[in-house]
Amino acid sequence: MLPIGIAKFKDRFRAETKDPAKRTFMTNILYLTSSPNGSQSYSNRVAERLLDELRGNHPDASIKHRDLARDLLPHIDEDFVHATRDPAGPRTQRQRDLLARSDALVDELLAADFVVIATGMINFSIPSTLKAWIDQVARAGRTFSYSESAPRGLATGKQVALIVARGGIYSGDMAPMDFQVPYLQKVLAFMGMTDLHLFEVEGTAYGVETAEKAVEAAVGKIARRCAEAAAA
Repeated sequence: MLPIGIAKFKDRFRAETKDPAKRTFMTNILYLTSSPNGSQSYSNRVAERLLDELRGNHPDASIKHRDLARDLLPHIDEDFVHATRDPAGPRTQRQRDLLARSDALVDELLAADFVVIATGMINFSIPSTLKAWIDQVARAGRTFSYSESAPRGLATGKQVALIVARGGIYSGDMAPMDFQVPYLQKVLAFMGMTDLHLFEVEGTAYGVETAEKAVEAAVGKIARRCAEAAAA
């Protein structure tokens, strides 16, 4: 598999020093998984192949992995709304704790140069575990802002790799039933993340052979993207 440390990544992540021989490439990677299938998850398997390349080409990279299926985030509630939107700020200890957790998640996202999101399709959309993370980080004043003309994303300057697995084939006639990829593209763009790379693993419910071919196709697409970028 070709290296993921391609030219556009290098330009973005180069740390300039006075001595060119001591220049290094540094990345801060946020890695989100949300499948309840763990290591057997098709999206996780493809994402791990991508992470292996990132680790190999950027050995000093900081990688923060959040397994949203195991370390569950709470769904937002009345206390969360008061903690994050009340002009007076949080009023109770629980509200302060909820705000602190949300702030930490937002800080992780804003600090990342590269975000990897691996997710399966649940009932035509994303798992509730990933939606809970989105609800924690999509916050006015932190990851987006409102103006008189239009909302503006604040979580800019990042690349995002979306690795999505689905039991059916949604790149054709079933596209109108896909509320997974379009939603992720829209909500990430709303927060300022528009540089997205999509890798689909489709037809996993059609048997092991079909699923494995889909995994290899996604890995192959990663290799081609890297080759094209490196040759540019």
